[in-house]
Amino acid sequence: MGTLRTSTGLRVLSPADLPRALALLARDPLINVFVEHRTRQTGLDRRTLGGEMWGYERGDDLVAMCHAGANLVPVCATSPALASFAERAVAVGRICSSIVGPCGQVDELWDRLRPHWGPERLLRDRQPFLVTDRAPDVEPDPGVRLVREHELDLLYPASVAMFTEEVGVSPEIGEGRQLYRAWVRQLISRGFALARIEDGRVVFKAEIGAVTPTACQVQGVWVDPQRRGEGISAPGMAAVVNHALRFVAPVVTLYVNRHNERARRAYARVGFEQTAEFTTVLF
Repeated sequence: MGTLRTSTGLRVLSPADLPRALALLARDPLINVFVEHRTRQTGLDRRTLGGEMWGYERGDDLVAMCHAGANLVPVCATSPALASFAERAVAVGRICSSIVGPCGQVDELWDRLRPHWGPERLLRDRQPFLVTDRAPDVEPDPGVRLVREHELDLLYPASVAMFTEEVGVSPEIGEGRQLYRAWVRQLISRGFALARIEDGRVVFKAEIGAVTPTACQVQGVWVDPQRRGEGISAPGMAAVVNHALRFVAPVVTLYVNRHNERARRAYARVGFEQTAEFTTVLF
């Protein structure tokens, strides 16, 4: 399948394409941190990827990509590439639960896919994409630390609550509980889950969901609803940034819902700066 070619210039990438794929991703390593993480993690092996990585070529040059797995994520895609990605997506059918990436690319891709896949369950547009590469502007919370493996049962309910609040459905629907619990366990074992735990209860948490040599991406930021408004999030995020810059990657990134003013103020206090906007389409 890795040698599939079409008249539109689309090809399903294979491990032999890894150097060219990494060179393309390096054009914008912060925006592309998730897809680069998946590319390095899987080596473009479809069995490990759990989907496909589509490439769009112009002559011998790889000029765009699209991660097609649990989520659909375009990379450096102009209109001709997006047209090809949409054609392929319609042909193979929807397996993703979301489309996410820079606004211009995702908006056009969704315009092409909506007649076939629509309507969306939720549309989150103009999500600020934030970055920082320096020590936080606020004092880090010394109580935020790596979650230990024996604390899975403490972190898991908070993770479910965060996911349900953010996505609008529980990750435990159907057979999801086992898969989601395994995902949370994996984050803990890799040293990517941080939290403040008081009296056996998580009051703040965040995870590092993607890592490359250039950057990492923070996800799953959550404060116990009973503790919101106490100023927990900014010192908590400062601790996460400190840890990430020291042990994980030289730049920390994340994206946040435009309407979440409280979170945006906390990130600004920490020192994050907006460099782009994302769109997320949820099914």
